[in-house]
Amino acid sequence: IDAARRASAARITAVLPYYGYARQDRKDRPRVPITSKLVANLLVAAGVDRIISMDLHAQQIQGFFDIPVDHLYARPVLVPELRKVLGPDPVVVSPDSGSAKMAMYYCDMLHGGFAVVAKRRLSGSSVASSHLVGDVKDKICVVTDDLTSTAGTLCAAANLLKQAGAKEVYAAVSHCLLNEKGKKTLLENDAIKQLFTTDAVPQGDDLNGRIKVVSVAPLLGEAIMRIHEGKSVSCLFDVRS
Repeated sequence: IDAARRASAARITAVLPYYGYARQDRKDRPRVPITSKLVANLLVAAGVDRIISMDLHAQQIQGFFDIPVDHLYARPVLVPELRKVLGPDPVVVSPDSGSAKMAMYYCDMLHGGFAVVAKRRLSGSSVASSHLVGDVKDKICVVTDDLTSTAGTLCAAANLLKQAGAKEVYAAVSHCLLNEKGKKTLLENDAIKQLFTTDAVPQGDDLNGRIKVVSVAPLLGEAIMRIHEGKSVSCLFDVRS
């Protein structure tokens, strides 16, 4: 960014498919930084004129920037792949109340039912799912979220769905950040048949076919082209149907 600015670039657009530190968007306890805002300040100070990102952990992060932010969604590329395995009457499941809005958008696109898991978090990496709201008996379900790192939330929700009589359970996340513990958790959990994600974060190991990666390159490329040519990118945001 600095090199481009020093070379007199007319405009600098930072393409960040995954916006790092997005989960640190507020002070949840005393004496902690709001790193998401700090990163925004650093990008602007370096000379960025515009940001392209995808499925921010909280949409309010766009307000951390004083420059245009194009917030894209992974749903247009994930839903066609999900349709191949979910069948005509799936149930979209939100693993917690915070992800309910995203799940509803998936629900609209898949024309299916909706359910939500009431989640009680024991710690930053430990989750206890308490109860399920919605009918999933004999249904094929997909648990949707913006990201996963330990797979704790997804697996806890999937286990609850299986106990409630779900026929099959899939998962769909925009950003797969699985650490070694998360990979082990996913491999040892039989409830999730397959995890669908994007290459917004590079994926190496597919865990013996348990992870299906869908490319978001065409979507990002379309956004970049439209911005370069001065066209509207609004059509890329309308993904609810």
